[in-house]
Amino acid sequence: MKDHITPHSYQISNQDRNEAYKHNSFLLWFTGLSGSGKSTIANVVEQELFKIGIKTYTLDGDNIRKGINNDLTFSPEDRTENIRRIAEVANLMIDAGLVVLAAFVSPYKKDRQNIRTIVKDVNFVEVFINTSVEECERRDVKGLYKKARAGEIKNMTGISAPYEAPENPDIEIKTEVETVEDAVKRIVDYITPKLSRQL
Repeated sequence: MKDHITPHSYQISNQDRNEAYKHNSFLLWFTGLSGSGKSTIANVVEQELFKIGIKTYTLDGDNIRKGINNDLTFSPEDRTENIRRIAEVANLMIDAGLVVLAAFVSPYKKDRQNIRTIVKDVNFVEVFINTSVEECERRDVKGLYKKARAGEIKNMTGISAPYEAPENPDIEIKTEVETVEDAVKRIVDYITPKLSRQL
C-alpha cells in the first residue's frame, strides 16, 4: 500500500509560516539521565521564548508515553521506536513553524543521530544535561532510582541500562555547578541567531 502513497502539494510552506511567525523553526533536544533537570530547564527556556513571541511546543515523556507511544515498553527496541516517533512528530511541528523543545533520556547515540537525519542537521540543537547518576539518584524526584535499586523497574538508564553520553553536543549544561537561570541564559543566547529570519 505504501508504494501508492503520493504526497499532496499544499500551498502554505514552512518558509511561509516562518515568515508569518517572524522566526525560524527547529528542534531543541534535551538529553540526559532521569532526574538530570532536562524538563525543568526546557520548561524555563520555553517560558523565556514565549515571552518574546516565539511559537513553541514542548514534548516530554508525559505527553508522549501516555498518548502516541503508550504501546511501547522500555526495552532497547522500544526505546529506539519511541525516539523515532518523537523525531517524526517534531519534524511535523518544525514544518508547522514551531520551535520544538524535546526532553527525553534518549540514551543511545544511534537514536540521537537518527533524529538529526529525520529533522535535518540544520534543524537540530543537542543540549546535553550532564548530571552524574549519583546526583540524579540523590534527587530521585520521581522515585525511579529507588524502585530500580529494589528491582521493581527493569532497564533503568544509569542503573541497569546504559547511557551513551553525547561526545560533541551543541550545548553542555552541568547542573551540579550551574544554576537553572545560567543554563537557560546560555541556551537562549546560543539559539538567538538561529531564530533570526535574516539567515
